[in-house]
Amino acid sequence: MATLVLQPTDLAQWHALVSEAQAASEHKLEEALESYLVFLLMRFADRPELARKIMALEFLNAQQADPMQAGNLQEVGDQCLLFSGLFPQIAEKRMVRVSYFVNIGRSAYDQLSSLVDRHSDRLFSSLAGGFVAVMDVLHAMRGLSGAPVLQPLAAAELWADTGSRSAWQALTDSGKLPAARRDQRKRH
Repeated sequence: MATLVLQPTDLAQWHALVSEAQAASEHKLEEALESYLVFLLMRFADRPELARKIMALEFLNAQQADPMQAGNLQEVGDQCLLFSGLFPQIAEKRMVRVSYFVNIGRSAYDQLSSLVDRHSDRLFSSLAGGFVAVMDVLHAMRGLSGAPVLQPLAAAELWADTGSRSAWQALTDSGKLPAARRDQRKRH
């Protein structure tokens, strides 16, 4: 991010940041996912207590809750999206792969899509299917400062597990490409 441009509202500021991250990640999210991401970032901006939650337990609790309380699954999916996209180092501290959060988040959104009305079901289906793309946009957002988002090992694991473009880019930038892929790139 070369210059800081302040927007007139928090909403406009988050939207501008998401737009910049989409351009940096070369992912153009569909409008519903882009809007969801902007409001998710606004909603969780002041919630540092998220880092203390254990997602597998949260997911199990959400599954056992009353199906009419679909918000629990949404909360799990949202938190996993934030952890995998903005705070992937939490996975390293907890000695799990970033894809742990991806898998739980996708599952939460997928289950949620079967519990809610038709309009919301499309949104949560899109979030489950587009989880990695949205995570990549969050990685780009985090990387706008110029600092690496993923360590090489985490990037290799995430790329192998999910096909994440941002993980591949992190590997490319670090010069630590998996040998088979490096050889394959030379041929093309």
